[in-house]
Amino acid sequence: MKFGGSSLASADLIKHAASIVKKHAAENEIVVVCSASGDTTDELLSLVETARRGRSEEVEKRLSQLEQHHLNLLDAVADDRVREETGETLKQWLRELRRATLGILYLREATPRSTDYVLSFGEKFSTLVMAGTLNSLGLKAQYLDGGEAGIVTDSNFGEATPLTEVTRLNVKRRIGRMLDEGIIPVVTGFIATNEEGVTTTLGRGGSDYTATILASSLPADEVWLWTDVDGLMTANPKIVSDSAVLRTISYNEAIEMALFGAKGLHPRALEPAMAAKIPVKIRNTFNPAAEGTLITDFSERSEKPVKAVLLVNNTAMLTVRGPSMVGEPGTAAKILDTLYRAGVNVMMISQSISESSISLIIRRNHLNKAVTAIEKALLGTKMVAAVEPEEDVVVVAVVGEGMKGTPGVASRVFGAVASRGINIRMIAQGSSELNISFVVKETDGVEAVKAIHGEYGLGKSGELRR
Repeated sequence: MKFGGSSLASADLIKHAASIVKKHAAENEIVVVCSASGDTTDELLSLVETARRGRSEEVEKRLSQLEQHHLNLLDAVADDRVREETGETLKQWLRELRRATLGILYLREATPRSTDYVLSFGEKFSTLVMAGTLNSLGLKAQYLDGGEAGIVTDSNFGEATPLTEVTRLNVKRRIGRMLDEGIIPVVTGFIATNEEGVTTTLGRGGSDYTATILASSLPADEVWLWTDVDGLMTANPKIVSDSAVLRTISYNEAIEMALFGAKGLHPRALEPAMAAKIPVKIRNTFNPAAEGTLITDFSERSEKPVKAVLLVNNTAMLTVRGPSMVGEPGTAAKILDTLYRAGVNVMMISQSISESSISLIIRRNHLNKAVTAIEKALLGTKMVAAVEPEEDVVVVAVVGEGMKGTPGVASRVFGAVASRGINIRMIAQGSSELNISFVVKETDGVEAVKAIHGEYGLGKSGELRR
């Protein structure tokens, strides 16, 4: 069981999460994985940046707020003795966080390694309190950070990759022994160590990843990801009011949805579960009776080839033009390499058949450095004549395993969008046929999602709009 940050945002919520664990612990061997409480990871990132800029007063203010928030979480621990022991360890770690932050402040430098160290405290704090809460409920629980649980990674600080075989052996031995002794391991999400024992982190969504790494290593029967939504949805309910929970989807569909920002899931997290064929359930901490979404080998059979429609905001389009690009080998490679060196991730790419232009979709906050990088490296060369940035675009992604080999899907998708008077700027589809992605003006994004959702009758009523 993995609990997300929203499920651990206060002492009362931690007690509620612990009660869920207790309910299922009587009949199951459980490993608990915890995210940082609430928005703590974002707060720690801001703390690092504030310290790096030398803003000592703001650093002190942020540290005090973090300290107070986590000391308040101790109210979740009902037993006085356990609360005192947990509090002593928590205060020691808060002092360590303060020392690490002051080091960044004095040097005005934050390396990837030191940043990972500071970020690791979020999960350490919440997991410690969860372990104490479970113990105060009469369960045998033990705190472990990811490294102590056996997860070993490379040294790519900020987005480390687990060393699969050594991790599997470590986890099976360490966690397996604890389960045999009737102990509930309570493990920090997001955190691991490299081969030298230095703290690393697994990147955004790392707590989900921790849960599936542990599950595939043991192996477990199922992974339950407790979050603040009833499951994966056919569309964002804030956009489409009658969007429905997807009861069953395949790993491949879930990965596609996660790549396009589906709430409650990270694409990397599904890789270990998929390889080990372990079902993953998305469940709602605040509505534990809800069935949730089951992610497994096979998608639920449906006459509808489309499962979900997603809207990706905060994107920008960059078009690179040049008549000399026609027939010139390696043009796309040079552009992509330039962006890679600038630290810009390309989400979509499309090239006209004339080869005179290439359009790219990137994150909006990367647009300025992307334009600068291409202008410095390529503009004015014989290859590139113009660089055209556009900020006011969004990506609409249509996902469903049933689209593969089904004639007319694209026609219906684009017909539904055209019926609303919406112009499509760019289209991309992979050979897997699991998704169709296209770009529209930002002002048209919501309407495009509603049009496709209605066309395929994906709402709670299931009625197709013809």
